Amino acid sequence: MSDNDSRTREATADVETDGGVETDRESVDYLDARINIFKPATPFMRDHLKLIWTMFIAWAVLIFGPVTATYLAPDFMTSVTVLHFPLHYLLTAIGAPLGALILSYVYARKRDQLDVKYGIDHATKRSTPDGETVSTDGGVER
Repeated sequence: MSDNDSRTREATADVETDGGVETDRESVDYLDARINIFKPATPFMRDHLKLIWTMFIAWAVLIFGPVTATYLAPDFMTSVTVLHFPLHYLLTAIGAPLGALILSYVYARKRDQLDVKYGIDHATKRSTPDGETVSTDGGVER
């Protein structure tokens, strides 16, 4: 058995999970790593990207829907009033910001459900080999 094989086994003994992928934090350069957002590598990444794309589509419809509807049917959108406001104004000024808040709440809840499903715990403190505590974003807490 070569020296490289024994080092590989030692390195895999201290492996931490990264959303279901075993990685050695010392050897992975996340800034240079290529990630394919259309074909994710792990089930966690696939589920998270489904959630992200779903929320993005809902956001786009919520934000651009009233504007597009006003462009396509200006007479209807300006003549209909709700709470003494024209429909286009109500949907754009009140509906879009309120919808964005609701979407952010839904995303946070769904993301928490994904974390529970895949066993990701953000409260766990990890240590680096030199004894420093690692923060949840991968940096070192001081």
